[in-house]
Amino acid sequence: MTSPARAIEVLLVEDDAGDELMTREAFAENKIRNTLHVVRDGEAALDFLYQRGAHGDAPRPDLILLDLNLPKYDGRQVLEQIKTDPELSLIPVVVLTTSSAEEDILRSYKLHANAYVTKPVDLDQFIAAVRQIDEFFVTVVRLPGQT
Repeated sequence: MTSPARAIEVLLVEDDAGDELMTREAFAENKIRNTLHVVRDGEAALDFLYQRGAHGDAPRPDLILLDLNLPKYDGRQVLEQIKTDPELSLIPVVVLTTSSAEEDILRSYKLHANAYVTKPVDLDQFIAAVRQIDEFFVTVVRLPGQT
């Protein structure tokens, strides 16, 4: 496996401060050098992606980690918007959520999620899951814009 030419921009769309902290800890423990941007709701996610308001200078993310249960616009609505917009649709979206409901899994894939990961409750398992997501999307696959 080869290392990416550059650190990637990761957008975490997560309203739970504890899950955000676990993600940050996973990045730190795994020595992930990617830049992690965090927004707390679906509206802020869309503002970040469309570089509106407070996110006017936001970078285009290379990878999105998306919770489903969000205030304002839920993750399903955000995912649908991303995947139906030609400018955003190539950004890989990993649904990272507590739900293991089959209907949520099916709907996410029907909306063209690139992966669906149920958040482990255990910190060590959560860190391992984030490491695996990073290894796959950063080390194994090629993302648009990487040479």
